[in-house]
Amino acid sequence: MTQTNALIELASLMACVLLAWLAVRLLSRTRHVAHDASILFGRRIVDGVLFPLLLLVLAYVAQMLLARLFPLALFRLAIPVLLALAVIRLSVKVLQVAFKNAPVVRALERTFSWLAWALMVLWVSGLLPIILDELDNIKWKVGGSLLSVRALLQGALTAGVVLLITLWISSAIESRLLRSATGGELSLRKAVSNATRAALMFVGLLLALSSVGIDLTALSVLGGAIGVGVGFGLQKLASNYVSGFVMLAERSVRIGDNIRVDNFEGRITDINARYTVVRAPSGRESIVPNEMFIINRIENLSLSDTRVLQSTVVSVGYDSDEELVIRLLTEAALAQERVLPEPAAGVNLTNFGADGLEFTLNYWICDPENGMQNVRSKVNLAILKSLRAHHIEIPYPQRVIHIHAGPALESGHESSTPAAGFGKALPESE
Repeated sequence: MTQTNALIELASLMACVLLAWLAVRLLSRTRHVAHDASILFGRRIVDGVLFPLLLLVLAYVAQMLLARLFPLALFRLAIPVLLALAVIRLSVKVLQVAFKNAPVVRALERTFSWLAWALMVLWVSGLLPIILDELDNIKWKVGGSLLSVRALLQGALTAGVVLLITLWISSAIESRLLRSATGGELSLRKAVSNATRAALMFVGLLLALSSVGIDLTALSVLGGAIGVGVGFGLQKLASNYVSGFVMLAERSVRIGDNIRVDNFEGRITDINARYTVVRAPSGRESIVPNEMFIINRIENLSLSDTRVLQSTVVSVGYDSDEELVIRLLTEAALAQERVLPEPAAGVNLTNFGADGLEFTLNYWICDPENGMQNVRSKVNLAILKSLRAHHIEIPYPQRVIHIHAGPALESGHESSTPAAGFGKALPESE
């Protein structure tokens, strides 16, 4: 490390690190990317995939240029380390974006990290070619094919890389499609995103199987068996998947709609290939199979209009001023921020009750996802305060009890008069 050549290599590596950092920083500022969901940039500049990949390319170019001047030593160690870092960062970021908060992601991250660093150590120490030659000598015959441990490991590694690239492409397409999309457009883009990911994963799986050395023509029998299984045992599962794509394509229900399904009312927060997530205002979430949206009657409260009608019934005394009551109820509703001025709130005398006049107040809101009981509570409190301020009585239930006098007793003694329904009064004891 004290020789001039080693110091030149170290300075070149530091220059590559600085250039890669500056380039990624300029690109991130130019594109204004969302770092938390970006595979290339990540949360920080050095957290994404772009920085280690660009650093690896710059270090490889610097190695080719310096190799013409003098023998290299430091770059022989740096290139495998940078390659392992790029592989680890690529696998971790792709898995985080593709599977988000799945518990298996952390285990896969550690597995890829340990595997990449182990291969790097074997490569630098010179043991990797020896181990690969020994693994190549371990062979066995399966049918008409001659397999070795080295071929299987290389095929598994190739299959993993193919699947990672497939997940990366599908995640990038999904992020681009769902960016700044709302309402019906969001549902349509979600359908395209799900179909694209399924198609890419299928193609990636075929390429991975082909890279391992599996003859794809042998899967024809398996495909026929799967088709029979779908027709019988997996009928419900296939129905839910097909129903999910039908829902997203025809947009009968969309993300953000307020619906009532199977006596559960809430807002649709996500539509997946097999099920739909409905979140109630109380915070409870219901996982509804997509088939129910196709074969059952669903109440969509915001299919063509997001406005929702709410009502409250108020009873006042018969001697109250009807015009004043109507005005006070209307003003109490319109005083709330979430109550729409158009359509206007309306008050109707709906019933001559046993205890008083019953008025029904109707008003509209356009944001039921923010809660419906809270706005009804505010309206009711405003009504109660207004009626009390104007001395308008909210009557209590009133019942009239008629008391009939009982017949005089033959003994001539006076007795207490019993209430109707409670039996005869007993004579006083002598």
